[in-house]
Amino acid sequence: MRPEFTWRLCSRTLSLGQRTLLMGILNITPDSFYDGGTYFRPQAALGQALRMLDEGADIIDIGGESTRPGTQVLSAGGAQPQAVDASEELRRILPVIEAVLQARPETLISVDTYKASVAAAVVAAGAAIVNDISGLSWDPDMAATLARCGCGVVVMHTRGRPDEWGTLPQLGNAVVELVKDELGRLAEAAEGAGIAHDRIVLDPGFGFGKRLDDNYPLLARLQEFQQLGYPLLAATSRKSFIGHTLGRNGAAAPPAERLFGTLGTVAAAILKGAHLVRVHDVAAARDVASICDRVLQAETRQ
Repeated sequence: MRPEFTWRLCSRTLSLGQRTLLMGILNITPDSFYDGGTYFRPQAALGQALRMLDEGADIIDIGGESTRPGTQVLSAGGAQPQAVDASEELRRILPVIEAVLQARPETLISVDTYKASVAAAVVAAGAAIVNDISGLSWDPDMAATLARCGCGVVVMHTRGRPDEWGTLPQLGNAVVELVKDELGRLAEAAEGAGIAHDRIVLDPGFGFGKRLDDNYPLLARLQEFQQLGYPLLAATSRKSFIGHTLGRNGAAAPPAERLFGTLGTVAAAILKGAHLVRVHDVAAARDVASICDRVLQAETRQ
């Protein structure tokens, strides 16, 4: 059974739990693992955003920096030469926010960033949600910034940083307990910094520092994260653990061949209690969510 919540954003609220909400992925990057470069120009990005809205997306999640495995990210301890700085990230994102809101003023926009200065700027430009893969932990100013902004916040669990993921040991049977405990601590820290409880959604971070087999216990036991008392977002779309599961002759299926596997994980996540799913393929995920939502509704009537 999926509990219901009201998610408070900047100037409106969203009801979560009555049906699954779809967050469409829009990467404004030259190097994202699946569609890097495809929507790098603002006009192409706008076209994709409008397509996803027409296909049923409830939220457009815009990212201006790839955090695929192996990439470098900025850190408080010193800049990484290959990381995307805040000015470049904003140069990519802000024209797209402006274009989407001009074309569809009612659009709910989320921005995928771990930088406080980027978060403040995109909320001022009209974004209603900040989706931070670091759980507000990579930039020491992020939590306080989001508390002042009053936007919706996705707190995601990440283990290590992208350039460390290949060397992290598998967690095995401990993965669910570890991620749940750490994610709960991140949510507590966010509230302690002044972010209201009803502005927070939690994401266990499929693929982010988890080894391939670590992701399936997280998916199978996703309902246990309901014990933390927040809505849940699942973001599995076309990730490498799916590719390795679908691989043939020792080779992982490439991202372009992971759609059906992704839809399997989307269905599993919804049936295990996800309130939102973050996907590249909105139309296909909409159909899956529609069926899964009917199953959940039938369960509540028993």
